[in-house]
Amino acid sequence: MSHACTCHDPMNPTRRQLILATAAAGGVAGAITLIPFAASLLPSERAKAAGAPVEVDVSRLAPGEMLTVEWRGKPVWILHRTPEMLATLKQVEADLADPGSERQQQPEYARNEHRSIRPEMLVTIGICTHLGCSPSKAFEAGAPGLGSDWKGGFLCPCHGSTFDLAGRVFKNKPAPTNLEVPPHQYLASGRLLIGEDGSTA
Repeated sequence: MSHACTCHDPMNPTRRQLILATAAAGGVAGAITLIPFAASLLPSERAKAAGAPVEVDVSRLAPGEMLTVEWRGKPVWILHRTPEMLATLKQVEADLADPGSERQQQPEYARNEHRSIRPEMLVTIGICTHLGCSPSKAFEAGAPGLGSDWKGGFLCPCHGSTFDLAGRVFKNKPAPTNLEVPPHQYLASGRLLIGEDGSTA
């Protein structure tokens, strides 16, 4: 029995449209599948709120400047301290409630005079340890209302707690402890990772 060859027959227009429509639908379905997959590679807002680490470029933060980023819904201050700022840390120790950071408000690698991995870079949570207010910076020595012996630091306007340039609380203030230092580490010269422990400089 012989069969007619249909190799060179033109495709039925209806059949061609059906094949094209099927291919297009498959492509759309594939794209829809890829979107959730690609999104899963990025940290979600829920993951960030739960404490996903935050990477920050601090390479352009000039001495004397402070940058605020968010981690776990909290403001984290990154202060590039000048040599003059660092020199004040010894000068105010007698007036501090916990100058040696005996209370666990910081990782062990930040339990030092400057409360940081790198002396010049302070990384601390900008929330007063009294009632959770947000202190403001008062970096200028002798700032109005803080006295002529003020060396610079942070002031909580809610109830008057003051902290030095390492986030250590002064005596006789409502705040019971120093500002908290979050876990952090340096990935490279100018990259800071907040949310994961590490002591390498």
